[in-house]
Amino acid sequence: MNLLFDKGPLSYTELMSSLKMNPSRDAGRFAYHLKFLLKADLIEADVEAKKYCLTELGKMVIDVADRIDKKAFKPKSTLVRTSRLSLEEFDANKIAGSLIREARMPAELAQKVAKEAEKQLLQSKTKYLTAPLVREVVNVILIDKGLEEYRHKLTRLGIPVHDVTNLIESKKQRLFEPASAQRLAGEKVFEEYTLLHVFPRDISDAHLSGSLHIGDLNSWVLKPSEIMHDLRFFLENGLKLERIDPLEPSYPPPRNLESALSLTFNVLMHSAREINTSQTLGYFNVFLAPYVKDAEPSRIKDMLHSFIANLAQHTHVSLGVELNVPDFLADKPAVGNDGKRVGTYSDFAEHAQLLASLLLEVFTEQNTPKPLTNPSLILKTRSETYADERAKALLLKAYNLASEKGILFFAHLTQKDKYSAFSSSGLRLNADFDGDWEIDTLRTGCLGVVTVNVPRIAYESGKDKTRFLDILKERIEMASRALEIKQQSLKHHSNNLLPFITQGGNGDQYFRLENCSRIINLAGLKEAMDTFCEKAVSDEKTLTFATEVAQNVSEYVHKIGRRRGKRLSPAVLPSSEASERLAQVDIERCGVAKVKFSGTREKPFYSTVGRLTLASGRLPEELLTFESKLEEVHAGGSLMTIELGETKYTADELMAITKRLIESHSTGLLTFNRKITYCVSCRKSWFGLLHKCPSCGAVGTLVVFDRFSNT
Repeated sequence: MNLLFDKGPLSYTELMSSLKMNPSRDAGRFAYHLKFLLKADLIEADVEAKKYCLTELGKMVIDVADRIDKKAFKPKSTLVRTSRLSLEEFDANKIAGSLIREARMPAELAQKVAKEAEKQLLQSKTKYLTAPLVREVVNVILIDKGLEEYRHKLTRLGIPVHDVTNLIESKKQRLFEPASAQRLAGEKVFEEYTLLHVFPRDISDAHLSGSLHIGDLNSWVLKPSEIMHDLRFFLENGLKLERIDPLEPSYPPPRNLESALSLTFNVLMHSAREINTSQTLGYFNVFLAPYVKDAEPSRIKDMLHSFIANLAQHTHVSLGVELNVPDFLADKPAVGNDGKRVGTYSDFAEHAQLLASLLLEVFTEQNTPKPLTNPSLILKTRSETYADERAKALLLKAYNLASEKGILFFAHLTQKDKYSAFSSSGLRLNADFDGDWEIDTLRTGCLGVVTVNVPRIAYESGKDKTRFLDILKERIEMASRALEIKQQSLKHHSNNLLPFITQGGNGDQYFRLENCSRIINLAGLKEAMDTFCEKAVSDEKTLTFATEVAQNVSEYVHKIGRRRGKRLSPAVLPSSEASERLAQVDIERCGVAKVKFSGTREKPFYSTVGRLTLASGRLPEELLTFESKLEEVHAGGSLMTIELGETKYTADELMAITKRLIESHSTGLLTFNRKITYCVSCRKSWFGLLHKCPSCGAVGTLVVFDRFSNT
């Protein structure tokens, strides 16, 4: 009867086999008891199925016998330490309830599993149970019964005690405050939740196996990746925090530059809770220009110093700086003191340049003696920049800083792409979705990034071009589905999880979620071409195939985007996490001898940055040609990095090199990089990688600054 209760209807042969009875020796005895149960109406025969099953009376007898068994043998002191941090007496009905509630299991099946779990736990004679232990036992039973679907839903999220101990005691954690340990532990839970509960199995498996890398997995269902702010919204409306939380204060529109910078800082701090990676303040100096009209330059500089120093200690921010007021912004109403309109932004062109000049001076001073890695400064240049002597002087000042510390980003915009917005992550937003530059590039951002492991496709395709392109399309399709899942999740939860950036103003929501760019990132294109073609990137065959791959990626991504009505873009964005992990997984899978990678055997990675080394004032033409062939996959963003080495360059030399690069290869966003060694002890820095301080001889106090070492 217990067998029929646990396993359901069974045939004569199945019953004998389950009871481990011999058909030739035990047939008579078995038939006698079977006939007795049939006569007592405890079981009944299904003639068509040729199987026996319990009757309702039989189920009642099983239940009564079970209760007698519990009463007679259940230890009175069996307690369970629950997830609600309480001690409760063991109750199998709670197991059944959890199975029905969490795993959506039918009630009858849940009762059977709960009964079996109770039996095993009581047989162990454990006096003190924990909720995780009970769940583990239930999961083992589900596996034994082939109920994998329910086990998957019932899995408990968390990290082992050993891992938490290591998190607390690890010497590396000296760099973090206690809140960081709590945050890291919490992120692990959300990573598991997303892989187990949010994504379908094929996407989770693709991430775990290294075919894809889903960036910011721990916040995939919680918040977008990046935001492009429009300061005018807050300069005009102030901070109305009480709309979000009645206990919070609200602040009126700023009355001067000091209060405008304070408001900006507060906007960034509140947004940082709801944005995962970075924030960008586009047209920073233009939008703040009306507030510097009557202020002394020395006072402005002091306020900027405080603003930059505060940002450096908190959230990651990119400041977009214009050297001229763009023509499409010149006639826009300017927001000034108390949120009032004070003419147009063309009226404050000189003030915008003054602010840019003082900002560069502040960055120069803040970068002495070591590089300032946050905030990032993005200077936009346009054709009119080189015709304006004042703008050109500002540009030379910027190149001088870049020569020393290599920290600035330069974006050159032509008439065709003059509306484009950039962040220091390499993200690029063009005015090509709704056709309105403000809607397409401001108050929106990047929803998320999924990186495709392109070298893996080269290994799997067996050097078959058709197979390579087919697998590539499959991975792009899978990545787009992962991004679609994030879109739906944020849309569903945004009012609860993102109250600040989804606040309303003038009948419009601040953050335009639907306009966010969804990025299909490509890691290891150079290594994939090298693997597939077995020739250098300068070879004609390699260049032809690279061009074909770029065209296919661009066309297929745009096709999916149009089909789903979403802003889906291909990109090659820096990602040390993705580039390192994917290379390491492929090495473990295929062997170090087979995998083509950048870096060293100890620190392998796949390229996600167009890296060029400047030598004797020249850049490697073959790499430039290769990068230009990939231009079609840069629609969503890319970053060209020029390594300066240890050679000293003048501002004029760097500006000339940049102009040649822009004119011949249509480079969008570029930056200069220097490896700088800084000594904490004597507070001095030097170009290059040093192992001993030239000044004080210290070894353990050296810190190396290298922004793109593993990308």
